[in-house]
Amino acid sequence: MQTIINTKVPDFKVQAFHHGDFKTVTQNDLKGKWSIFFFYPADFTFVCPTELGDMADKYAEFQKIGVEVYGVSTDTHFTHKAWHDASETIKKNQIPNVGRPYLPIDSRIRRAH
Repeated sequence: MQTIINTKVPDFKVQAFHHGDFKTVTQNDLKGKWSIFFFYPADFTFVCPTELGDMADKYAEFQKIGVEVYGVSTDTHFTHKAWHDASETIKKNQIPNVGRPYLPIDSRIRRAH
């Protein structure tokens, strides 16, 4: 399996839900710092809230050391907002949740497997 760690991220532009607003995330947001893309299957499932809740609990620690974390699922940024509004567990999540469609890094990961 080919690693993609420490390789150049291709140009991309996606929508995310973060701090109650929609924002655009591009490869420029990743420059000069470490980033974690945390992939999970879908919003409104019974398993994902526990993993996102655990990551949310550690988010401040990642921020302190200059690491940004992005949650990525098969859902759009609109669905991320709806889930945030409907779930107490997800409401505490301050991680930017990226709408998965058109995220080139995802196709690079699939090719690596």
